[in-house]
Amino acid sequence: MSRAGKYPVKLSDGVTVSVVGEELVVKGPKGELKVSLDTRNSSLVDVKIEDGHVSVTPKDAEDKASRAMWGTMTRNIRNAVEGVTHGFSKPMYMKGVGYKASVAGNKLTLVVGFSHDVVMEIPAGLSVTMGETPTEFTVSGIDKCLVGLFADKIHKIRKADPYKGKGIFYKGENIRRKEGKKK
Repeated sequence: MSRAGKYPVKLSDGVTVSVVGEELVVKGPKGELKVSLDTRNSSLVDVKIEDGHVSVTPKDAEDKASRAMWGTMTRNIRNAVEGVTHGFSKPMYMKGVGYKASVAGNKLTLVVGFSHDVVMEIPAGLSVTMGETPTEFTVSGIDKCLVGLFADKIHKIRKADPYKGKGIFYKGENIRRKEGKKK
């Protein structure tokens, strides 16, 4: 039985949910998100909107795929509701000599020890804000998946080095330092 799926998703004030075709449209104070209810998923679960709650139930409780999609769809709807009310953010920082970041328009420029600057276009729906120092920044937006994907793309440019302790880190990420060669 799904632990995530058995509790209905409570809609907070100012959030409306409606089914439009093969999509569940969630509108809130921060924007609008669409959760796909494609034919494969809709044949496995039922989505009902009632009294300020969205509930997802499996069509066949004995089917393994139906039970798996039950929890997945519930989490996707819950993330959409949280995204349009509060939003999501991933704080990041960089460590290294000369490492810095800057934002100009919809471009993020990273100086991370290469012979050239790394310029990345910030996807629509996301924003990157600089912190107190030029090595701290935060990726934020209403779509949890998009925020995580873009933050991971930034993280992979210069992964954390366990020997030197430099790279691009998520806030709160612990890198276990390794000892170098000994004579």
